[in-house]
Amino acid sequence: MKYRTLGRTGIKVSPYCLGAMMFGAAGNPDHDDSARIIHKALDAGVNFVDTADIYSHGESEEIVGKALKGRRDDVVLATKAHLPMGEDPNRQGSSRRWLVRALEESLRRLGTDHVDLFQVHRPAPDTDVEETLSALTDLVRAGKVRAIGSSTFPASEIVEAQWVAERRGLVRFRTEQPPYSILDRRIENEVLPVCERYGMGTLVWSPLAQGMLTGRYRKGVPAEGKRASHGFRHLTDERRLDAVERLIPVAEEAGLSLTHLAMAFVVAHPGVTSAILGPRTVEQLDDLLAGADTVLDDDVLDRIDAIVPPGTGVGALDMDYRTPAVLQPLLRRRRTEDRAAA
Repeated sequence: MKYRTLGRTGIKVSPYCLGAMMFGAAGNPDHDDSARIIHKALDAGVNFVDTADIYSHGESEEIVGKALKGRRDDVVLATKAHLPMGEDPNRQGSSRRWLVRALEESLRRLGTDHVDLFQVHRPAPDTDVEETLSALTDLVRAGKVRAIGSSTFPASEIVEAQWVAERRGLVRFRTEQPPYSILDRRIENEVLPVCERYGMGTLVWSPLAQGMLTGRYRKGVPAEGKRASHGFRHLTDERRLDAVERLIPVAEEAGLSLTHLAMAFVVAHPGVTSAILGPRTVEQLDDLLAGADTVLDDDVLDRIDAIVPPGTGVGALDMDYRTPAVLQPLLRRRRTEDRAAA
């Protein structure tokens, strides 16, 4: 395994990061089987593990913590906080009140006294970023966190956080965790260049587009499985399915599976530090690791560009972040009387 530096932190991480979202009730409820997946990844040279408090509401962190006993010092351990962990409106978000408590609860579940990377899981429009960075700075200075990061932040908010940290003498975000795949290349426009400019490492999530780039979901074939039963719209997006059908022959002619093509694509970008794997079974992990040494030549990359041009996307994942300016009609429409008077 060839290791990469996580931004300018000096921390060395594997180009594949083991994501723990599928460990627990939301994916694989067998703790022993999940631990086997973790151990197999570590034995293969993966030294980067990413989880979050929201994954199966803490169960994922508990599984990771148990699996890392005796091996904790060999692992770059990352977790996240922000998404709701209960009905109490203050058990969520990016306030000092919640982030301090959320980290304490994560450390307890993980069975460790620190995490190497603590990430804000989503932007918080209702919270001053200085409030968030101030709390995270105190956690770093207390030795409970080694580095901090953001996840799925727009480029403008990444820049704002960097400026606030510099002006206020606060610890700055050292990483960003954005969605990135052949089907969604939008971060190539601004997020990746901004991260490179500020020396931030990037660990990209959903490189297989929630399973669409495994070849499991095909045009004209009814979508099956847990994700399909939950009604994920992107699994039946005709534009995405059309792109998948065009990508399959590209992979076949390169002598690759679609999965290996997709994973090799994301780690080929110079702005990407590590791609997050999300296996639910040992077999899925074996398949992903089998393609770890795959390198795509320029011809293959050019053919991918012709199907999904750089900086563009084909549809979007249902769990993608959309800003209030897009979600709230009052922020994107003038009042009726104002429109009439214009």
